[in-house]
Amino acid sequence: MTTTPTLPRNDGMPLDLDWVMAVQANTSAIERRAATLPGRRSVKKDYQAAWLCKAISLMDLTTLSGDDSAGRVRRLCAKARQPVRADILTALGMEGLTTGAVCVYHDMVATAVEALDGSGIPVAAVSTGFPAGLSPFHLRIAEIGESVAAGAQEIDIVISRRHVLTGNWQALYDEMREMRAACGDAHVKAILATGELGTLRNVARASLVCMMAGADFIKTSTGKEPVNATLPVTLTMIRAIRDYHDRTGVMVGYKPAGGISKAKDALVYLSMIKDELGDRWLQPDLFRFGASSLLGDIERQLEHHVTGAYSAQWRHAIG
Repeated sequence: MTTTPTLPRNDGMPLDLDWVMAVQANTSAIERRAATLPGRRSVKKDYQAAWLCKAISLMDLTTLSGDDSAGRVRRLCAKARQPVRADILTALGMEGLTTGAVCVYHDMVATAVEALDGSGIPVAAVSTGFPAGLSPFHLRIAEIGESVAAGAQEIDIVISRRHVLTGNWQALYDEMREMRAACGDAHVKAILATGELGTLRNVARASLVCMMAGADFIKTSTGKEPVNATLPVTLTMIRAIRDYHDRTGVMVGYKPAGGISKAKDALVYLSMIKDELGDRWLQPDLFRFGASSLLGDIERQLEHHVTGAYSAQWRHAIG
């Protein structure tokens, strides 16, 4: 996996309510812009294969099911180490390609850490009463500490949606600050659950407040909401990231999660990031896909590129 210079973490800043309340979102304009993207960017042949390999390197390979087992997590970690069949990677000249991380529940952190030992692939743990985030606050903070102690290098926390829906930005900021502190050296991804926030303006303001409070990444969804990552939400969030970078000089990462299952969709997201934020954000320390089924479709597309024929999905099983 390609290494990039280590960026300073987002230490956050005092809550600036004037800035937060000045944030607006022109929903119709955002939706029009998002609707143009799938037709405006098209890469083919070798270029498409290269972009799809890039998408794999930016993937948080995820299992968050009630029937997760140690065996399933070990198979997922083996897939993270070798995400595409060796013969395909050799034909593409992409030996050594891995996913960006593996994302699991807390109970599976130790298993994943052991299975990924020596690979350089970090383990991300969902935390803070995932997916609803409604367990007692002291237990949410304790859960973060347990996952960090078990070896998780990244913590995906969920915010209290009620703070956004009631406009209690101070409460959201204070909550995020405490969660960020509990993570210690582990990077924190703040899950906004955008499908439950009501408006794009709420999405934009929640994004900004979480960044002010020290989020290293902002993430769309838990993957458990009826509506997860969408292009209008993504455009709203990454423009908040751009605004925060313009004012503070700090780069914050972005993670769309839920509903991205096709290779062609991944290409649209990558082109949006390139257009709106620039090439530096197309690295694992600043962009991730939260995905479980996306990898299978990308592998099928890469095999088609190499052999000229599509294969059955069962030939590319994740676990």
